[in-house]
Amino acid sequence: MLPPARYLMRAKDLVDARYSEPITVDDLAAAAGLSRAHFSRMFSKTFGESPRAYLQTRRLERAASLLRHTDRSVADICVMVGLQSVGSFTTSFARTYGMPPAAYRASMPPAAVHARIPSCILKRDTRPKADTRVEKTAHREKTG
Repeated sequence: MLPPARYLMRAKDLVDARYSEPITVDDLAAAAGLSRAHFSRMFSKTFGESPRAYLQTRRLERAASLLRHTDRSVADICVMVGLQSVGSFTTSFARTYGMPPAAYRASMPPAAVHARIPSCILKRDTRPKADTRVEKTAHREKTG
C-alpha cells in the first residue's frame, strides 16, 4: 500500500497535467483513491491549500504565462485555462497578481519579444524579392 502522500501526488499531478479541463474535487479524490472529505482534509493539510485553491492557482499561473508570451485575448486565455467566466477570471487574477489581466499584460514586454523564429525562416521571409515583372520586361526588350 502506498503512503497517503503518494496518493495525494497523483491528484496533484492530475491538476498539473489537466488544469484546462473541468476537473472536480471528486475527480481528484478518485485519482487519490480517497473519499472526497478525507481527500480534501489530507490535501489541505499536506499542501497548505484546498484542492480547489490549488487548481485555481495552476490555472492563474498558466494564464499569466499566456498573457506574457502570447497575443491571445483575455477571453481566449480564460477559456484555454479551463475557466468559464471572464468576469470571475479577471477578479481572481487581479486578487492574485494585483492587477487585472489586461494591465498585467501591458506591464510586460510585448509577446513578440519571446517569439523564437529560426534564422533560416527569418532570412527567407525578409530577403528582398526580385520583381519578376521588371525581369520579364527587360528580357523581352533584349530579345524583342
